[in-house]
Amino acid sequence: MKSVCVYCGSNPGQNPAFVDAARHVGRLLAERDMTLVYGGGRVGLMGEVADAALAAGGKVIGVIPQFMAVKEVAHMGLSDLHVVQSMHARKAMMEKLSDAFIALPGGIGTMEELFEIWTWAQLGQHEKPVGLLDVDGYYAHLVAFLKEMTEQGFLQRSHHNALQVADTAEGLLSAFERYEAPEADVRLKTQQT
Repeated sequence: MKSVCVYCGSNPGQNPAFVDAARHVGRLLAERDMTLVYGGGRVGLMGEVADAALAAGGKVIGVIPQFMAVKEVAHMGLSDLHVVQSMHARKAMMEKLSDAFIALPGGIGTMEELFEIWTWAQLGQHEKPVGLLDVDGYYAHLVAFLKEMTEQGFLQRSHHNALQVADTAEGLLSAFERYEAPEADVRLKTQQT
């Protein structure tokens, strides 16, 4: 693993533990000589993770759509900043540049990125690990819902288990090192037609 994509909020959230976790992830990736790939913003948890990685001597690559960059939310102090035409182009480039994906706390944008990259893995578009950093129980309800989704037959157990969940960044990176991608699920089932 040479590069890790971090999805996270453009707001800091209400819990100071979220900012602490973002800073810790940035420092940890830099200390492990891993490139941070993220959404290119200078605000919220996005700015915190990037600034912490940079302060620790790490390489940080941002990918931001042009409409966000012109609103002055782009982080201009990064190792590399890619300004792309759309959200779709942003996510595709982030996937291409990354060997693994971590979702820190965030809002619907973070959820959308997480679920899309996890779906791409389910469909065999990549075999890279995807994980949730469950800071202070932020993702507890989501984890419970995913268990329900699996029990109700909408998510195969192997693909449910493919989403790595940990409450520490070190634990998540360790899980990534042991990760083995499940077999892709691209079959259409009778109930899905």
